[in-house]
Amino acid sequence: MMVTWRNRLIACAAVMSVSLLPLSVYAQSATYNMCQEGASVEAPQSPQQWLELSLQASHCYTFQARAVVINSVDVRTLALSHRIQEGVRQQVVQQLDGPSVSVERRSRVGQLAWGATDESGIFPSMKGWAEHASRVYGIALEEGARVAGRDAIKLRFEPKDQQRYTHEWWLDNTTGLLLKHVLSDPVGRILETFQVTQINEPERYTGEITVDAIPSGPDPEWHATWLPEGFMPQPVASPDGKSRQRLYSDGLATISIFAEPQGSALVPEQGLKSGVHQIGVSSIAVEEHVENDQRWQLVGIGELPPSMLQRIIHSVEFE
Repeated sequence: MMVTWRNRLIACAAVMSVSLLPLSVYAQSATYNMCQEGASVEAPQSPQQWLELSLQASHCYTFQARAVVINSVDVRTLALSHRIQEGVRQQVVQQLDGPSVSVERRSRVGQLAWGATDESGIFPSMKGWAEHASRVYGIALEEGARVAGRDAIKLRFEPKDQQRYTHEWWLDNTTGLLLKHVLSDPVGRILETFQVTQINEPERYTGEITVDAIPSGPDPEWHATWLPEGFMPQPVASPDGKSRQRLYSDGLATISIFAEPQGSALVPEQGLKSGVHQIGVSSIAVEEHVENDQRWQLVGIGELPPSMLQRIIHSVEFE
């Protein structure tokens, strides 16, 4: 069981590390073509407008690219693929150095996991997401950048507290796709750089989109009693009806918390040790918890300072 945990965390960290946008979204069943929405609108003028465009672009363009990820541990070369077929996105990240590792994620175009809805009251709101992010981060816009041979703009997200990291995004001028992402800690030290080095000409998806409701089970019988300001609960898909995960986001950073019951047959050395671990820029906090003679292992993963993630896990209470 714990080997499964380890693989799950590694895969999760890999996807978080190179995702072309940190937000995935769920919505109710309806027909809505976000890829046609605003297709002919003039170029954004404000940071919030660029944020909305970047979210739309991450859903609405097909492309293949090469990228590099640089952190304090290693340098990785990646092959990225984003395809859309009949309204379903297929994101594939393949590691080209060392052991062959490939991570695939599928979701419907337009499935946004942000809670605020648009004017219809049905669909998650791109504008609401951008406005929330601007309340947590100070956002500065710089023009005249260039990445991977493409003209770009730069957005700098400076946290308004010391409880999260600084993000810098370089967005393609034409499409809004993320071309470069730099993550820095509260003292300005660069933790990781993700940069596209080559990308084919992206093609905008023009097909139909059907957004289906995501099956979700009941909320877990536990929750975090402390979160950094701005982190909001997000929906979690639960095809089997079991609830062992909670998800929180501040618009940029995401925290996943898992609770796994522990059996007496568990071999200790195969499990994750309590404390804080690091996979790339993702912090992992592990803590043992006993509730009514049942042992649980709590695991949190997110791109937050380790002390913050550990504080969140320590605040978990069972109902």
